[in-house]
Amino acid sequence: MNDLYAGNIGRNMRSGFTTGGNAAAAAKAALLMLLEGGEIHNMTVQTPKGHLFVAEVTDIQRDAEARTVSCAVTKDLGDDSDVTDGLKIFAKVSLEDASEGEDAKKGISIQGGEGIGIVTRPGLPMPVGSPAIYPISREMIRGCLEEVLSHNYVIGRRVSVEISAPDAADVAERFHTPRQGIEGGVSILGNTGIVEPLSDEMLLYSIRSEIVMRKTMGEKVLVLSPNGCGVKYISDKYAISGDLAVLCYNQVYRAVMYAMEAGFDKILVIGRMGKLAKVSAGVKDTHQSLGDRRMEIIAEITSLYMKKSTPLELLDNIRTSRDFDDTVRIITEAGLKREVFAEMAVRIKRHMEEWTDGTVQVETVLFNNDQSELMPSLGAKELLGILASKRERE
Repeated sequence: MNDLYAGNIGRNMRSGFTTGGNAAAAAKAALLMLLEGGEIHNMTVQTPKGHLFVAEVTDIQRDAEARTVSCAVTKDLGDDSDVTDGLKIFAKVSLEDASEGEDAKKGISIQGGEGIGIVTRPGLPMPVGSPAIYPISREMIRGCLEEVLSHNYVIGRRVSVEISAPDAADVAERFHTPRQGIEGGVSILGNTGIVEPLSDEMLLYSIRSEIVMRKTMGEKVLVLSPNGCGVKYISDKYAISGDLAVLCYNQVYRAVMYAMEAGFDKILVIGRMGKLAKVSAGVKDTHQSLGDRRMEIIAEITSLYMKKSTPLELLDNIRTSRDFDDTVRIITEAGLKREVFAEMAVRIKRHMEEWTDGTVQVETVLFNNDQSELMPSLGAKELLGILASKRERE
């Protein structure tokens, strides 16, 4: 029943289940075992997307004196790849008498235990200082517990559930949750309960959340970079904290749109020429699987600035160059470096601003693999100045 498949780039791949789905399954199983006795080794829950998820329940522990039961469900990401794959999500459930007239919903308490991160920055859908259990995951857990209470005709009892992931400390560090405003563990999240392999759902959620957080923290300029190289570059070249940069990976367009929705009117995009070349042609998703015309794009821009004396084989040399360092060398030796990369920066800026209907100022800084700066757009210096003044105030 767990063999759900998602079509992806012409292939069918097995879907997995989110930490929220695993937590809900573990909580439901623990409460059933607490009320009915015995052991449950498989538990079925319905995800917010409507799919049934059959989870294997392990690590069952019962404390009769404390009236608690705990158990675990191991996160299975299907054919996706993530450092949380194989992580055990535990739920410990206890029951006690509720106050007279207490609201049934208020009678369910959901807390975070060991390995669950704590929210450290505003902008996320949980208060600062609270466990990183996202609202939809809370509702999924609560719904499962209410189902069990109703089925067993339980009235006037308060349910407390503690969600934990004791093995999550190392995973959290590799998952880089501190830059997302979550520290000390992983988050319990998932809008649908389903992890679609190689889909962008979780990545987009992370990008959007971080952008909203930056706005909530009062940032005037949003810094976007397709990868960690841009983060390092802005830190090394301009002494501006890399923590200000939001990694957008291949989702440049979506990140720009999220920034506009969050209220940003200034964006600085910093990245390697090889990654951003596609954007100069208006490409919204730069993933390699969707095609790679970067050398063709660079050759087309170069053709606009060729002189009569420029050898005709220049364009063929660009198209067949072995890597982007070689491409830059060829263009530089032809005396066209400034013109070509200035044009590329202008095109990147124009396309991104067109995406926002001109409501957002977008500037870009291009650099090469050897960290040498190729060409910033004309307004990049202004935005870098705003970022530098923020650093000085701090």
